[in-house]
Amino acid sequence: MDRVDCVVAGAGVVGLAIARALAEAGREVIILEAAEAIGTGISSRNSEVIHAGIYYPKDSLMARFCVAGKRALYEFCADHGVPHKNCGKLIVATNEAEAGKLASIEARARANGVDDLRVLSAAEARTLEPALACTGALLSPSTGIVDSHHLMLALLGDAEAKGANLALNAPLVGGRADGEEIEIDIGGAEPMTLACRLLINAAGLDAPLIARNIAGMPQDAVPTRYFARGNYFTLSGRSPFSRLIYPVPEPGGLGVHLTLDLGGQAKFGPDVEWIEAIDYNVDPARGERFYRAIRRYWPGLPEGSLQPGYAGIRPKIVPPAIAAQDFVVETPREHGVAGLINLFGIESPGLTSSLALAEHVAEIAQTLPH
Repeated sequence: MDRVDCVVAGAGVVGLAIARALAEAGREVIILEAAEAIGTGISSRNSEVIHAGIYYPKDSLMARFCVAGKRALYEFCADHGVPHKNCGKLIVATNEAEAGKLASIEARARANGVDDLRVLSAAEARTLEPALACTGALLSPSTGIVDSHHLMLALLGDAEAKGANLALNAPLVGGRADGEEIEIDIGGAEPMTLACRLLINAAGLDAPLIARNIAGMPQDAVPTRYFARGNYFTLSGRSPFSRLIYPVPEPGGLGVHLTLDLGGQAKFGPDVEWIEAIDYNVDPARGERFYRAIRRYWPGLPEGSLQPGYAGIRPKIVPPAIAAQDFVVETPREHGVAGLINLFGIESPGLTSSLALAEHVAEIAQTLPH
C-alpha cells in the first residue's frame, strides 16, 4: 500500500488554501477531488464577495477568520495578480425601523474588529449611488469582489510549486483509522487504497458523508448535513451601481442583495430555500419576489430585466429552525481519531476566510504526531 504524509479531501478554495499552507510548511500533500476539475461546487457557486466581517457573532470562528482572511486575501490577490476589486458596499435602510438598526450593525462590526464603517444620510448615500432609494446607510469600504476561479488556480499553483499533487476524479469513498495512520479508499476509474498520517476533510457539502464513512470515527461527532439553496438572478444590461448594495438584514438572512462581478454584471440573491438533495436548478417563477425585494432600494429596476442566473448550496449542519451556525474545525481532541481534521459547515464567508482557515488548520497539524 502506498503511503503519504497528508491528504486533503476537497479542491475547493478552502481545501486548496489548506493544501498550500501544509505544502509551504514542508509537508507532503496530495489533494483529492471527486469532480473533474477544481472548485466545481460551493467555490464556483457563490457571490465572489470579499466580506468585511460585519454580521457574525463576536468571537465566532466566522468573525475571527473573516476579518483576518479579508486582509490576507487582498494581499494574496495583489501579490499573485488575481483579479479583484475593493469596490465597497452599502448597507441600506429603506424605512425608519430599518434605519434604527444601522447603529447595532455598526456596533457588531466594531466588536469584530471592523472599524472602517461610515454612517451615511440618505442624501450622502444617493450622492455615491444616485439610483438608490434609502433612508440611511452604512458604507463598508473594505468589502470587495474577487475572481474565485483565478484565486483557486493561484492557490493550486503555490501548492504545486511546493510539491503538492492534485488528483481529479478521485472521490474519497471510505477509510479506516487504526490510531497511527488512516487508510483511505479512493474511487474513480482506478480505485486504490492509500495510507496517510494526516487527513484533512475539507469536502464542503460532502464533508459529513466522508466523516461518517471512516471506520473509527464516532458517529455522534458527525453533524447531520442540510442543504440551503440560494437562488440568484442576473440583470440584463449594465448595473447603475458601482458598489454592492445590501438591505438591512432580515430574520433568517441578509435579504436579496445586489452584487457585481468584475465585468460590472449585476446579480441578485440569494433567495434561500431548504432542499432535500443537491439540486442547482433555478425556478424562473421565483423571479417575482426578486422584483419586489429589489425595488425597495432600487425603484427603477426595469420590468423584465431579471433572468435566472445560478444557484449555490450552503453546507448547513443545523436545521432550518436554527439556520445560523458557525464554522466547525473538528480535531482529534474532539473526536478522538488520530490524524483527522474535519471541517464542517464552511459556508459564507468561507471564501473570504480561506487563507486564515488554512493557517489555523496548518497550525493544528503541526501539533499532531507526524
